[in-house]
Amino acid sequence: PKPNPMALAGRTLFVTGASRGIGRAIALKAARDGANVVVAAKTAEAHPKLPGTIYTAAREIEEAGGKALACVVDVRDEEQIRSAVEQAVAKFGGIDILVNNASAINLTGTLGTSMKKVDLMLAVNLRGTYLTSKLCIPHLLKSSNPHILNLSPPLNLNPIWFKNHTAYTMAKYGMSMCVLGMAEEFRGQISVNALWPKTAIQTAAMDMLGGEGIERQCRKADIMADAAYSVFSRPLGGPAHTTGHFLIDEDILREAGLGDMEVYAVEPGHPLMPDFFLDVETDGKSCLLVSFLDTPSSKALPSSTKTSNPIEETFALIRTVLSQDLVQSTKGVYQFDLSGEHTGSWFVDLKQGAGLAGQGLPPSPPDVVMSMDSALFSRMFRGELKPTMAFMTGKLRIHGDMTLAIKLEKMMAAMSKSKL
Repeated sequence: PKPNPMALAGRTLFVTGASRGIGRAIALKAARDGANVVVAAKTAEAHPKLPGTIYTAAREIEEAGGKALACVVDVRDEEQIRSAVEQAVAKFGGIDILVNNASAINLTGTLGTSMKKVDLMLAVNLRGTYLTSKLCIPHLLKSSNPHILNLSPPLNLNPIWFKNHTAYTMAKYGMSMCVLGMAEEFRGQISVNALWPKTAIQTAAMDMLGGEGIERQCRKADIMADAAYSVFSRPLGGPAHTTGHFLIDEDILREAGLGDMEVYAVEPGHPLMPDFFLDVETDGKSCLLVSFLDTPSSKALPSSTKTSNPIEETFALIRTVLSQDLVQSTKGVYQFDLSGEHTGSWFVDLKQGAGLAGQGLPPSPPDVVMSMDSALFSRMFRGELKPTMAFMTGKLRIHGDMTLAIKLEKMMAAMSKSKL
């Protein structure tokens, strides 16, 4: 939707993290109007697992009709941001819009989060947003319609959004607190808002967290780009002008007159996963993540799991796929503390030899302890549910290294390939 066609023609956007994902989508949307875009991101050389660099994004922007300036920017580095801002002003004559999109995520609990990772999230999300805003504001104040848009959530104090990843929540809410403060500080001078997706968005980060098939539960990044465009199209002081608000992509687009959100679905008609930090009612359709965990699976159980103790049977299957290659690629000891119908502790040792698995505590201290209901454990090892997805809703508690929890999925994939 274009509430004001070509509203961004000739405008200059400074977008952090614009080499891929939502930042790239916002940049390309603006480029189609003929906007100038500063691609401020770290990736100057292609990443082996993540698509896009600042140079590929700049090329796409120019091919879409805009002008681009690619700048290597780590938002933790004040001089890199300052240099990029100066280059932008020198090339385009000013800055009209700042999009604080760069972000770091690590979904681990307090005991399992190293201070290095805490510092990274606070430095990128909170400090990076504050610092980039601080350096852009003098130039934004000279614009006729300046905007700051932070890709951050509403400040929802429901404890469920803290208990599993306190550090990440603090860092992300730090971005939102910048909105709260700066909107009031520069009221009448700069529009400062936050934008957050109602559902999961298909990005490289989501693919890594959710694994294969997660994209079916997501919307395309275009919905965030269109919502951001709608916000930028609102003139300062106009009737639709807003500042200090925590905006949701779907709500913005419905206000703009778009009724059909299916156009943004990766797979139209498929239930969608609600995003973090939004308390969404379970309606059996839109909240796939909740209903997927809380209702029986529609998949038929393999005949080998239809026993009086499916946990014992599952571990018998696990032992058949253990190998030295799996041990070498994992290097972790896992302990599973199960509750519910089949209470007890079990372990998988993928740190030595060809691996071990069985009931009781592991022979050496565990690197990761996973606590969950025994029925949830069975579903995970039948390939019906990714550990990361269970963790994101609080159904799975993890103490230890989250990266090792993700590596555990390799063993699940091996079990699936063996058709056990």
